[in-house]
Amino acid sequence: MRYEIVLKRIYSPGEPTDGARVLVDRLWPRGKRRESLALTEWYRDASPSPSLSRQLRQDEISPKVFAVRYRGELRDHPESLVPLMRYARQGKLTLLSAARNLEESYLPLLQQALLEALRHEDVEDLELASPPCYRHQVPDE
Repeated sequence: MRYEIVLKRIYSPGEPTDGARVLVDRLWPRGKRRESLALTEWYRDASPSPSLSRQLRQDEISPKVFAVRYRGELRDHPESLVPLMRYARQGKLTLLSAARNLEESYLPLLQQALLEALRHEDVEDLELASPPCYRHQVPDE
């Protein structure tokens, strides 16, 4: 199945074609009122941990190390992706963040993790739960 997960800044105006609009930052964006954002949900659990974000902000770790550790956080807590996966299965999902440069933020990593988790679930759904029964094809002796 094909899923449409797009990234947008929270400061961009909402559009009717956005589908589910989910803010995935841990902190509320400055100067924004909830009513003005047309949010479906504010979901913090899929964003990087506060300590990991702080390490990146304070240049204690490189962006590459951040990416590896953030992927590890998502891998260690796959349940954090479930609500976002539900939105993606219902239609278009727009992940929102206050980050200035979305491509250099954690959002592309989250987008990729969501797509991989959705594909993995789809493959599991195609596998048979138990082996087929061929009893009706075996001649009686």
